[in-house]
Amino acid sequence: MKALSDPALLYLLGGTLGLLIVASLIGFVLAKKAVTDSAKVTVANLNARTNAWWLMVAVFATALIIGPLGTTLMFGFCSFMALREFITLTPTKVGDHRTLFWVFFIVTPLHYYFLGTGWYGMFVIFIPVYAFLVLPVRSALAGDCERFLERAAKTQWGLMVCVYCISHAPAILMLLKIPGFEGQNAKLLFWFVTVVELSDVMQYVWGKTCGKHKIAPTVSPGKTWEGFLGGGATTVGIGAALWWATPFSPLQAAAMAGLIVLMGFAGGLVMSAIKRDRGVKDWGGAIAGHGGFMDRLDSLSFAAPVFFHVTRYVMDA
Repeated sequence: MKALSDPALLYLLGGTLGLLIVASLIGFVLAKKAVTDSAKVTVANLNARTNAWWLMVAVFATALIIGPLGTTLMFGFCSFMALREFITLTPTKVGDHRTLFWVFFIVTPLHYYFLGTGWYGMFVIFIPVYAFLVLPVRSALAGDCERFLERAAKTQWGLMVCVYCISHAPAILMLLKIPGFEGQNAKLLFWFVTVVELSDVMQYVWGKTCGKHKIAPTVSPGKTWEGFLGGGATTVGIGAALWWATPFSPLQAAAMAGLIVLMGFAGGLVMSAIKRDRGVKDWGGAIAGHGGFMDRLDSLSFAAPVFFHVTRYVMDA
């Protein structure tokens, strides 16, 4: 409940609530005015996305209010579900089932245990060193050599993206020590997640309204240069305007927001390439209006580790 005593965090939560209320009202009005079938479908999709945002913001805000442990548990659950979606779309063989048991029920909980206990050294190296070496050995012991490299790569890559990378978001609360900013990391996490998600939304809006030149049409037809540049610039401006919620100066906040925009775009592009490879539109259907967990965490998975380590380096310098 300590977060409730921070006025700046309450302002951020209140601002987010206000935006959701406005979006809901706009959706209600548009639904009343929609006449054509295409307009009704578009508005219905918009309202489904808004309703999903209500749920996601409520869960995230509750986790922040509970404290670092609640936030860590929430992201741990999200990692588990994202990894489940990843493995479902990139199926392995019977010989990998015991390896996957280790991935889901030993490696992932241990990694989040190291995060929750503040053991930075093990948090940083456990998956990319120890799990990276042990998991293929476990698969090799099963004796199935058919497409072994491909199967091992799927398992390791899914673990890295869905667990290791995503876990760097709650690490902002648990492991990021910033001189002069002690006890205020909840604001920084909220700022980071806000910038990540705003970047996706702003790029979508700019792309829909004035997007003409596609960046990678065979990978993600909806991504345009106009959407990326216009949405990115808008997000950087908002991120800089919210510098007061961070340990950064306005210029630093703008630079960090730009880094988040770039890495978030890269994450969305790579995850789209995997979906195209598997012949699906979404990672899953767990979140109405948004697809699966990984559809909402694709940008964050690339942005979180880079933001965490750059912030740690810059603030400790």
